[in-house]
Amino acid sequence: MSQIKTLYGNMPTSTLARFSQIRLLVCDVDGIFSDGRIYLGNQGEEIKAFHTLDGYGIKAVLNIGIEVAVITGRHSQIVHNRMSALGVRHIIQGAENKQQAMTELLRKCQYPLNQVAAMGDDMPDLGMFEHSGLRLSVPQGHPYVQQQADYVTQRSGGFGAVREICDLLLQSQNKLELIHGSST
Repeated sequence: MSQIKTLYGNMPTSTLARFSQIRLLVCDVDGIFSDGRIYLGNQGEEIKAFHTLDGYGIKAVLNIGIEVAVITGRHSQIVHNRMSALGVRHIIQGAENKQQAMTELLRKCQYPLNQVAAMGDDMPDLGMFEHSGLRLSVPQGHPYVQQQADYVTQRSGGFGAVREICDLLLQSQNKLELIHGSST
């Protein structure tokens, strides 16, 4: 099997070619953009930590024309605020059935499966995998989800995993050097 060197190590040439076709990146939130932990205060307030590396990556892929969506089972104003600040237009929250949410998203966006990547870490995310041509997970993800993934990131969720995927999308499309700007 032919390998190619990426920013994150060697990858089969065929896998990097699949990255080059992606026009829509769909991500879960908890465990992908965050480390999966949810902090709750005494007054019921919820706190999440997001990494600026991931934010910069999202802005970079949006700048080259790759659409980004998030599908999460929870409702959170924090998620809405963060994703809106990054320019993510498709923010789907409270999706108990992620397969159905993915079907509706793809109906709106009209991308063939080979142009869709889905990134998840736990069993509910497998519904998104069914409607994507590139399935992505993280090292702390559930073992079964990792087995279903085409690629498992080197970086953990909440610590640059999304950025890794964004960098690979940029590298595979020969646009890594074109990206400039600031993270939010």
